[in-house]
Amino acid sequence: MSTVLNISSYKFVTLDDAPALRERLHAHAQALGLKGTVLLAQEGINLFLAGPAEAVRGWVADLKQDARFADLEPKESWSDTVPFKKLLVKVKGEIIRMNHPTIRPDIRGSAGRAPAVSPETLRRWLDQGRDDEGRPVVTLDTRNAFEVDYGTFRDTIDWRIGKFSEFPAQVQAHKDAFKDKTVVSFCTGGIRCEKAALYMQEVGIEHVYQLEGGILKYFELTDGAHWQGQCFVFDEREALGCALEPRQAPSPESP
Repeated sequence: MSTVLNISSYKFVTLDDAPALRERLHAHAQALGLKGTVLLAQEGINLFLAGPAEAVRGWVADLKQDARFADLEPKESWSDTVPFKKLLVKVKGEIIRMNHPTIRPDIRGSAGRAPAVSPETLRRWLDQGRDDEGRPVVTLDTRNAFEVDYGTFRDTIDWRIGKFSEFPAQVQAHKDAFKDKTVVSFCTGGIRCEKAALYMQEVGIEHVYQLEGGILKYFELTDGAHWQGQCFVFDEREALGCALEPRQAPSPESP
């Protein structure tokens, strides 16, 4: 049985004390022997950590003592070894770079989020080929091209972007294609599609949703139907299957 607990989570919440918070979170994670990455910015937190279950959950419990993170619910998966080489806790300009400073979910708050669709509902919509109001449903992969190559939803829209900051220009170029359709944006854990869906709303795309919790939550709460391949993750596991099990990703030379 795998004994290393891996967690990922994010939250858009205004952090005016990011440098001081960085010192506290780093010290606690280091004392517990955790490895991974925690990114902090004025717009929120984005984290990937791994270690013994008791240590990881203890770190999360301490973080949730801060009222700003009380509702944080990290996604969990297991591995035989720690998939990170070191611990990094950094303060950045954005926790996910889009280069559109007006797209700030932390300022908008929960009432200003783009609508979210649950994994179970998305699976049902994909079964039907339409949403509950009869509109055709399309999925939009907001990840970078090399991530998409590991796996994605069947018949998804993939603009082959090289970095997330290219996403807004692609929306502008293709937004008319979404007329009279319901579009569900998705990414690995939910953070990119949170910003993506808000941006699409701002440019006038009417029926847009984000996949709540991203691909990893879809794997956790459904049987992975409509997904093809694996999900790339940014650690030494490289890719996960629909049961959240680490898999050896194909080499570039593989057919």
